[in-house]
Amino acid sequence: MRILFLAAAAIVTAMLPSSAIDGERTASAQSDSFQPNADAGFQAFLYGLRPRAIAEGVRPATLDAVLPTLTFNQRVIDLDRSQPGGPPTGPAAAVPNFAPYFAKHVDADRIARGRAKYQALRPLLGRIEAQTGVPESIMIAIWGNETNYGSFTGDFDLLRSLASLAYEGRRRELFTEEFIATLKLLDRGIPRERLKGSWAGATGYPQFLPSMYIRLGMDGDGDGKADIWTSQADALASIANYFVNAGWKPNVPWGVTASVPAGFNRDAVKPLIVSPRCPRVHARHSRWLSVAEWRALGVIPTGAARISDNEQASLIEPDGPGATAYLLTTNYRSILDYNCSNFYALSVGLLANAVSR
Repeated sequence: MRILFLAAAAIVTAMLPSSAIDGERTASAQSDSFQPNADAGFQAFLYGLRPRAIAEGVRPATLDAVLPTLTFNQRVIDLDRSQPGGPPTGPAAAVPNFAPYFAKHVDADRIARGRAKYQALRPLLGRIEAQTGVPESIMIAIWGNETNYGSFTGDFDLLRSLASLAYEGRRRELFTEEFIATLKLLDRGIPRERLKGSWAGATGYPQFLPSMYIRLGMDGDGDGKADIWTSQADALASIANYFVNAGWKPNVPWGVTASVPAGFNRDAVKPLIVSPRCPRVHARHSRWLSVAEWRALGVIPTGAARISDNEQASLIEPDGPGATAYLLTTNYRSILDYNCSNFYALSVGLLANAVSR
């Protein structure tokens, strides 16, 4: 699985290929097939990157060791081009119901494993939450959604995948930056055999892109390193640091279920502007109103989470009128920053609610 992209290096999935309608991602469990006899154009492209990589601080010895070993991987290009639903910036398509996705991604096993991790790691999680304001349950839910609590982190060679995606050219600058960032990880002493991940370049327990790891990777266990591949403490601290960077507001829920009255005029609360990022994802949200204003319209928060009447919220009905609705706070937008998919963000929030019960 992949994650994250950047707005100033932090808009997660808006630029990564969307792997299902509304941004759901495709699992990258396929093996990284080897293709001998790399294309001459691919090799020329790689060596053309050498001056830029050196200018950005990559050691020439690293380039000498890595570039001759790389071959073009058509498999990652095929995976990139086969993403259903089109790019997140493209026109809206028919969106399936959320319920089947929820049943698959917030299933009994994932909840049970999440609760076990949550209870076992409470001292660590509590310390990180005290430092960052990011809830313990959100850290666990991201970990659970990204790699099923570390059980599968991807087996594609990052350097080969990112070089192939950069060469293909559809998002050349993005993947060139990530390729160079991965070379920098080698210079930091991270062994190449550890630099495995999704076909799109996400790696480790949190599925960070290499540039994101460089910016936001954190040492959570005090050993002086940020090891998101084998250290649960470092991975969870890095996830929390990501959300701090994305603007997480402490002591505010990501959202709450809501009761919408019959005959509610949805046209009256349509968004007033088109989001410049992931427009079809954000188009499913209403405009922002205070919770007090929603109450005045008959939209009433329900469930256990408490939300202030002064808090701004938007409404989403992922399965349409008559099904479960949610009032979403700005913290929901922080989850979208990790992966710009309503289905993903709702699943993270609902899994967080379930594991903390």
